[in-house]
Amino acid sequence: MSQAEVQSVQTSVLPAGVWDIDPDHSNVEFVARHLLSRVRGRFAAFEGALTVGDDPADSSVEITIDADSIETRQPERDAHLRSPDFLDADRFPHLRFRSTAVRVLDAGRAEIDGELTIRDVTRPVTLDVEYLGWSDDPYGGKRAGFSARTAIERDEFGASWNVVVETGGLLVGKLVQIELEIEAVLRPS
Repeated sequence: MSQAEVQSVQTSVLPAGVWDIDPDHSNVEFVARHLLSRVRGRFAAFEGALTVGDDPADSSVEITIDADSIETRQPERDAHLRSPDFLDADRFPHLRFRSTAVRVLDAGRAEIDGELTIRDVTRPVTLDVEYLGWSDDPYGGKRAGFSARTAIERDEFGASWNVVVETGGLLVGKLVQIELEIEAVLRPS
């Protein structure tokens, strides 16, 4: 980015309105333990929107993720993750997040409480969100950027498949880190 581009990014309060997630410039990823290493994956298909109120606490977020779009760069593992052992994508084609509360911590950070649904099981989660600012784009629109993180116990969503290895540990970790890199576009009034 040039100095002029860096200066054009606004870190002020995000303008009120509906901001649609741009899936071409966003990522929904996860990290899970496999034996001794961490495996990264992502979901290739998702959609959602942020509705920003005049008071940021009146804002909300909804995201829908296609379960069968899971990718870990290993086709056999991807098929297993889509199976009834994990996401059961044929029976439960979508993962969903719907916010229930937004708490602004400071100008660049917020916590978003919400309900995450996986395999038709809904549990509360809190996203730790970093607001990266907003900017006019070359097409006459406005774009905003966010990074968000949370962690879930996959067993709580019915994805409890595992294998005990010879040393007594588990093949797949129970904790899954979820990482979102979101660019959203302000919907025209």
